[in-house]
Amino acid sequence: MEGEVGSIEREVRVAAPPDVVYEVLSTPEHLALWWSDDAVLGEARPGAEGELVFGTRGEPDAVVERLTVVEADPPRVFAFRWTHAAGEAAAPGNSYLVTFELVPDGAGTLLRMVETGFRERGWEVAVLEERYADHVQGWDWFLPRLAAHATALAQARP
Repeated sequence: MEGEVGSIEREVRVAAPPDVVYEVLSTPEHLALWWSDDAVLGEARPGAEGELVFGTRGEPDAVVERLTVVEADPPRVFAFRWTHAAGEAAAPGNSYLVTFELVPDGAGTLLRMVETGFRERGWEVAVLEERYADHVQGWDWFLPRLAAHATALAQARP
C-alpha cells in the first residue's frame, strides 16, 4: 500500500526461510545478484558502511551509492540508510532509510520493506515526486528479483 509521498511500503512472500532471505539482503555477493551491479559491504552490523554500484564501476555513467547499516538483527531485521554524499555521515535529511522486516511464514518468509526519508531531503515538490516515483518503480522491479534469488538459493541448498 502506498502512503503519502514520503514512504514506500511493500510486502513480499518469499519461498525461502528467514535466514536465507537475510543473507540475500545483507551480503554483497547476493546484493549484486538482485539489486546492484556490484556491492561492497563488510560485516553487516550497525555502523558498517558500503557501496552499491549501478553500472560498471569506474565508467562515467556508473552510479555509486553509499550505504550505512542502521540495524542488523539476523534473521529478523536489516535496515540501512543510503544515498548520502561521500564525506557525510548518513542521517535523516541526507539519506533514505530502508528497513526490511522478515517474518517466518510457514516454510518461507513474509518480507516487509519500508523506505522513508523522501520528505526529509528538503526537495521542492516536483523533485520529491520524481525521486519518490523512481524509487516506487525501482522497488517494484527489484523486490521480485530478491524473492526469486532467495528462493533459488534456498532450493539449491541441501
